[in-house]
Amino acid sequence: MQQDLIARAEAWLAEDPDADTRRELRELVDSGDLDALAERFSGTLQFGTAGLRGELGAGPMRMNRSVVIRAAAGLAAYLRATGQGGGLVVIGYDARHKSADFARDTAAVMTGAGLRAAVLPRPLPTPLLAFAVRHLGAVAGVEVTASHNPPRDNGYKVYLGDGSQIVPPMDGEIAAGIDAVGPLDSVPRPDDGWEILGDEVLAAYLERTDAVLSAGSPRTARVVHTALHGVGTQTLNAAFARAGFPAPVPVAEQAEPDPDFPTVAFPNPEEPGAMDLAFATARRAAPDIVIANDPDADRCAVAVPDADAESGWRMLRGDEVGALLAAHLVNKGATGVFAESIVSSSLLGRIAEAAGVGYEETLTGFKWIARVEGLRYGYEEALGYCVDPDGVRDKDGITAALLVAELASELKEQGRGLADLLDDLALAHGLHATDQLSARVKDLSLIARAMDRLRDDPPTVLAGLTVTSSEDLSAGASGLPPTDGLRYHLDGAYRARVIVRPSGTEPKLKCYLEAVIPVRTAADLPSARTVGTELLTSLKRDLAEAAGI
Repeated sequence: MQQDLIARAEAWLAEDPDADTRRELRELVDSGDLDALAERFSGTLQFGTAGLRGELGAGPMRMNRSVVIRAAAGLAAYLRATGQGGGLVVIGYDARHKSADFARDTAAVMTGAGLRAAVLPRPLPTPLLAFAVRHLGAVAGVEVTASHNPPRDNGYKVYLGDGSQIVPPMDGEIAAGIDAVGPLDSVPRPDDGWEILGDEVLAAYLERTDAVLSAGSPRTARVVHTALHGVGTQTLNAAFARAGFPAPVPVAEQAEPDPDFPTVAFPNPEEPGAMDLAFATARRAAPDIVIANDPDADRCAVAVPDADAESGWRMLRGDEVGALLAAHLVNKGATGVFAESIVSSSLLGRIAEAAGVGYEETLTGFKWIARVEGLRYGYEEALGYCVDPDGVRDKDGITAALLVAELASELKEQGRGLADLLDDLALAHGLHATDQLSARVKDLSLIARAMDRLRDDPPTVLAGLTVTSSEDLSAGASGLPPTDGLRYHLDGAYRARVIVRPSGTEPKLKCYLEAVIPVRTAADLPSARTVGTELLTSLKRDLAEAAGI
């Protein structure tokens, strides 16, 4: 076992093109750190519908140049096998460690395989890549990003020619192509031959952002913005300037890209503490709203003034922003299909039904939402919103921010705010209270163990409510493809619902909770919120016990 592990490490070293990871691996071999070697060589990062994502480092279980070269070669083989061998592949990247190297390696592999490759000119938001695929007529796109993961991670997302992310069976076919790649020196990687794009794609994208706003709409909302050390600042500022909004006030400490994300434990607006600096800036600047993008700017978080909150500001849940944008689009006369994933609030369906527009539920992820026929608007509770599917067929934190600012401006002219519109929606459709129970683990087997426990001994009562139906989503449900997840519906007037699933991008078990509290008058709203909070708290407690987390 020991000799086999050392032999595999030495073989990897012999073909590793990166001096940094060669140095790391050589130190581990020479020091005899078998635990660290076993961790890196216990298998391979699996390519799936989320592409690749993992910790940077040496070996097949880490993100590194060797793994990326093989992934690019597998993608190139898939494109050739499907008759797209002469097509264009456009490549984007964020500002994380090694992202530029991974983008260059991908361009070299595509060029060596006979495809045309074009690389975006610098680190830019992921929506720019999704836009560029359609705008340039590419057969595929690659975005090097780990989105809102910790600083030590990086990732590799693949889009096909329709501008949306891959879904089965494409992921399996690309994975088979990766598995078939031989030694790295058998993969042609010329030193040049690809195109470095200029700013014309960014200019076309910015011109397109105007399409999400109504001509002559108010543009008065004042915004504090944080990019959380990511790549969103310049693009968002340019989009706001074009639209005629006041210049966003930046959170200075987080405005410029920094792959170490020094001011946050996790660069995700949903994580505790991530918005502290934004709220501190807001207390000084007194804006109408706070907007945050995650590091690759495909997500958009929103906070509103709240005198009862310790910081003076309250983060809106993704479901709340999703409902606000839906209501705004309905008010603007939007037609087509409104779509969301099964883990998002059922409020969107109520809004769509009342407005007479189409509605569809999909599996989790924009790879599914973006494929809904006739899509006009799609959202997911994890702060992702697709408000211009003809331009970007994926979540887009820049255009979502513009639409939120337009809504805030309209409400401001009426002497109201986003919280007031949320009250209107609760009065019209019931208070849709949502929350999430999330368990981050180091040992992935703990997630599988929790799912097995729930399958073997499913809960019959949660928060004092009888579980009236229990669905194993791995068998498929409601016409959806199979996925690893469980869904429970509970008895009672609150239409409570629970969904449990492993995260597709992080080492987390995620549980999504919803209860709908009837509301008759505005005076009932405070007590309804209290009931919702207490019920969700009880659901989290009982579910954690049932799952053993």
